[in-house]
Amino acid sequence: MKVYLDNCCFNRPFDDQSSLIVQLETEAKLNVQDRIKQGEFNLCWSFVLDYENGANPFEEVRNRVHEWRGIATDDCDLNDEIIKKAEELMTLGLRQMDASHVACAIYLKAGYFLTTDKKILNKQVSGIVIMNPIDFIRSELYEN
Repeated sequence: MKVYLDNCCFNRPFDDQSSLIVQLETEAKLNVQDRIKQGEFNLCWSFVLDYENGANPFEEVRNRVHEWRGIATDDCDLNDEIIKKAEELMTLGLRQMDASHVACAIYLKAGYFLTTDKKILNKQVSGIVIMNPIDFIRSELYEN
């Protein structure tokens, strides 16, 4: 199964952990990453992740997130199909960067788009399941 984690998801462990929801999202995200390393899931990567991560002012965080690029089994560069899909997704109310992430995930045929961004979680997009990492782990536990 292919999964795409957006930049919010990759950065969750580096956020302020004083909130219980942030702690739970962090643990769920780390569980997904462990399962990627074990080969249970395939990680999708994109030029959008490179762009956003490259803009992170914290070098240590930027470097740790960048390591996942080498683990990813699927990657994509900007192309006309992604641009067209992102434009379509923006009509649903997604911001350009978020729409581009989702468009890349769809282009790479990821089954799941994992994010902690509530503005994305509230959208229904055909072609991919958008979930918070907590809900993803919960759904995986119920399936097995």
